[in-house]
Amino acid sequence: MSEPLGCQSEAFGLPEDLHFLNCAYMGPLPNVTEEVGIQALRRKRVPVDIHAADFFDTSDELRRLFASLVGVADSRRVALIPGVSYGVAAAAKNLKVRRGQNVVLTQEQFPGNVHAWTRLAAESGAEARFATPPEGPGRGEAWNEALLACIDSGTAVVAVPHVHWTDGTRFDLVEVGRKCREVGAALVVDGTQSVGALPFDVGEVQPDALVVAGYKWLLGPYSVGMAYYGPRFDDGVPLEETWIGREKSEDFPKLVRYRDGYQPGALRYDVAERSNFALVPMSVASLKLIHGWKPERIQSYCAALTARALEEAASLGFSVEDPKWRAAHLFGLRMPAGIDLAVLKAALERGKVVASLRGSALRLSPNVYNDGGDMEALVQVLRETVS
Repeated sequence: MSEPLGCQSEAFGLPEDLHFLNCAYMGPLPNVTEEVGIQALRRKRVPVDIHAADFFDTSDELRRLFASLVGVADSRRVALIPGVSYGVAAAAKNLKVRRGQNVVLTQEQFPGNVHAWTRLAAESGAEARFATPPEGPGRGEAWNEALLACIDSGTAVVAVPHVHWTDGTRFDLVEVGRKCREVGAALVVDGTQSVGALPFDVGEVQPDALVVAGYKWLLGPYSVGMAYYGPRFDDGVPLEETWIGREKSEDFPKLVRYRDGYQPGALRYDVAERSNFALVPMSVASLKLIHGWKPERIQSYCAALTARALEEAASLGFSVEDPKWRAAHLFGLRMPAGIDLAVLKAALERGKVVASLRGSALRLSPNVYNDGGDMEALVQVLRETVS
């Protein structure tokens, strides 16, 4: 059994008086990642220091780190993408949806995993179905039941998050994946709000695609993401016909001998200029840290960190989802009746507590850099709001 993880605030440069509980918005860069980025930028001063192998080696290292993190044996099934909508668009381009079928989504999921599917459904004459949660106790469990009920013999694609971005509701993707295989539907998962802080096993869930933005829980720079594409996409057509995605692209002198074949696995889906000589090394540095901390230890740390604060919040009339149906690193506090949001916002600003209002919840998303002082500051804000 792994040893419990301690606070890692020394690995970051956050101000001591700032209570940053908003990693779901954007993760702060670790110190080592920032330094790697600075050194990488300096390399471009003298371009001869960037060699042909640099177009491939660091990208492949990032693939290996991500593949290992999510339980993928062959890192060539990992594509490097600039964001979720790009990875989702590549999936939508290569999945067939017929008139009369349906595409299943969850209500209010992040638009990067919505617009491509609603367009595909409209153009195909299919139905876009949104699994809707009820209000009140048992919301997370009931939402999972509603999601499964939406999947039927007419379902072509299920495109859902692992953890909902507005309130941290956790979806049972093992069960969703089982039902998708039962009806022959493709499963496309947005892991942006989970991968890096919550264990995810591709072998267990068996998604057809897993798309993750790297600037939140992977603690990387903006514009670098990763996507796993399973066998369903092996013969697909990428969004871009890049030179580096073609076979033998490592042989620079022979690039003018155009080749029809692609690099193996999912490399055809890489974004153009995927070798970004500053951002990719930064992403590698951050993933190495996460491998050391381990997502299961991050979950345990966040659960222990927030336990007392959530008890105090409950005593003030706030409510939170049952732990079985939410993540420990991202969850929504639902307000007692009569809360003035303007008062809450002002109290957050005075207390230097950084969180987000999403939908009907105060979204809190702690990480390994937070400590008991951050929780005390949060509780003080809640007390001020209800007094």
